[in-house]
Amino acid sequence: MLTITQALYDQIVAHAREDHPDEACGVVAGPVGAGRPERFIPMLNAARSPTFYEFDSQDLLKLYREMDDNDEEPVVIYHSHTATEAYPSRTDISYANEPGAHYVLVSTADTDGAGEFQFRSFRILDGEVTEEEVEVVEAY
Repeated sequence: MLTITQALYDQIVAHAREDHPDEACGVVAGPVGAGRPERFIPMLNAARSPTFYEFDSQDLLKLYREMDDNDEEPVVIYHSHTATEAYPSRTDISYANEPGAHYVLVSTADTDGAGEFQFRSFRILDGEVTEEEVEVVEAY
């Protein structure tokens, strides 16, 4: 299960809406081994595409160095889907290379009649996708 604060949840959703119609992407870092998302890091979608996201390689290298210096790891890796449901695509699955991360997808399209967005979390390990519950809390 992903436990995330309301503030981080709101920041991820706001970023997805802000970058629409392009896909938004980013990371929420946390202390190594804690599994607790704490630091919101919106990233630029280098592809600037409504159907694909890509982290800029220089930005990603800088982020990983910064996380290493702060004894952090990527706890949440998020991106948005602008025209489809919040479920990992084949490309998303092939790019999932952080076995301990929660992969959050936010859909800014109303694909299920449930409203203007979906917020879902998945574990992706060796190409296998498992959806998990999301618990939103005021604080840890």
